[in-house]
Amino acid sequence: MAAVISTVGMTHALAECEIADAKLEEAIQENPRFRGPANSQSVRDLRSLRDAAFTLRSYGRHEDCERLLANIRELIAGPPMGSLGDNDEEQADIQNSAREPKVRRGAAAGNRGKKDAKPLIRIDQLTPGLRTDEMIGAEVRSSDDKIVGEVRNIVFGTKDGRDYAIIASGGFFTTGKDSIVVPIRSLQVTQDRSSFFLPIAKDVMRTVPVMPDQDYNWLSDQAWRTQNDALFEQP
Repeated sequence: MAAVISTVGMTHALAECEIADAKLEEAIQENPRFRGPANSQSVRDLRSLRDAAFTLRSYGRHEDCERLLANIRELIAGPPMGSLGDNDEEQADIQNSAREPKVRRGAAAGNRGKKDAKPLIRIDQLTPGLRTDEMIGAEVRSSDDKIVGEVRNIVFGTKDGRDYAIIASGGFFTTGKDSIVVPIRSLQVTQDRSSFFLPIAKDVMRTVPVMPDQDYNWLSDQAWRTQNDALFEQP
């Protein structure tokens, strides 16, 4: 019986998905193919796959996790990742659209009007502070509690000290291709940190310019940022 229990225990241990076995960070440090700005997207993609493996592991999907790790190993050992895939732009647009939020115009209001609704908190008053993984993917609402979209990216460390949340929406903006740029200091958050709120109502949203380019060249356009940021200043 002891031998049987021991064998079962070993089988379970062997079934555990070990993320470290992919040796991704070691490859990023040691392999010239993954160093330098030209290869930064490949590194981000590999880390995204690793994060997905962590998610599968956390739900006990160890076999699926191992299959994903096998793919990561193949990508590390194979040809340059930029040479893989196809160049069908139409198909690429279709696939990319599946990643974007599908927030519908006129989405249902939240619960800010309820008697027991707790006050919103300013970002700089949170204790402890926010982690980026608490912001990415979080829903964003207007001041009148209508869904605007979700946080898709964060920009930190500009020379003038302005940090930004990039918010994509299918409600008032074209899904995926258009986003708005919101100063993080202008956001408020619910006490359970599940929703962020803009200081403007939905009818004002139509006056907010969309992010002018997907390469973030707007970060160097001081005039555009100043005009954009003024729309979100607290009254």
